[in-house]
Amino acid sequence: MKKLFLILLLLPNVLWANESHNADVLSTSALHPKEMKWEFDSIFGRFDRASIQRGYQVYKEVCAACHSLKLVSYRNLKEIGFSEEEVKQIASEYSVTDGPNDDGEMFERPALPSDKFVGPYANEQAARSVNGGAYPPDLSLIVKARHDGANYVYSLITGFADAPEGFHMNEGKNYNPYFEGRQISMPAPISDDGQVTYNDGTYATKEQMTLDVVNFLQWAAEPETEHRKKMGVRTMIFLGILFAILIAAKKAVWKKIK
Repeated sequence: MKKLFLILLLLPNVLWANESHNADVLSTSALHPKEMKWEFDSIFGRFDRASIQRGYQVYKEVCAACHSLKLVSYRNLKEIGFSEEEVKQIASEYSVTDGPNDDGEMFERPALPSDKFVGPYANEQAARSVNGGAYPPDLSLIVKARHDGANYVYSLITGFADAPEGFHMNEGKNYNPYFEGRQISMPAPISDDGQVTYNDGTYATKEQMTLDVVNFLQWAAEPETEHRKKMGVRTMIFLGILFAILIAAKKAVWKKIK
């Protein structure tokens, strides 16, 4: 009798817990991004240039097939450790429309270091026609354009999964709990270990590739990060010294006044 009483007492809580779990599984609200530790995120934050170079390789071989990087020039790659000759070589692999020439006609030429990254599509309509109506966003400022940017991008890339039972999926969509609505047109961009062969010999696990490309996109969005943080630290040191001098001056001026 006592056991029956306890079961009846706890039954509403069990039912409520199950309902809450089911509601969470079938929810369309995006989950909060995973909290990661980034080297650039602390007060003395700095960029891991080796990781950023690898991240550029991931962007070039994986992401650039759909996503542009319109606000970054090839010459900016020198900031992350590429030599001038390497930058020229990278740029020359792409063609840009230039002109008009002396005959008033536009023409194609190899890209120069001063040119912006060449995108995968001629225009938005071309991009939508290839991607079933979806428009792959430009990644230049994606880290700044999303709340908790670096964590969001990391969570989104690693968050692809099978839809839970009972969750209605629209045709052509992929389940990702970190995307608002939990349905995204983009398939998982990084799916297998070794998808990219790194030039520096690092083994490209899915986790490594994701961390590297997020580091690259963080740099692309905020290349001034290191300078800004250094200036912030120097400013605080200066203000601390100034404060000490002002306190000493105050004591010297008022020490004889009671």
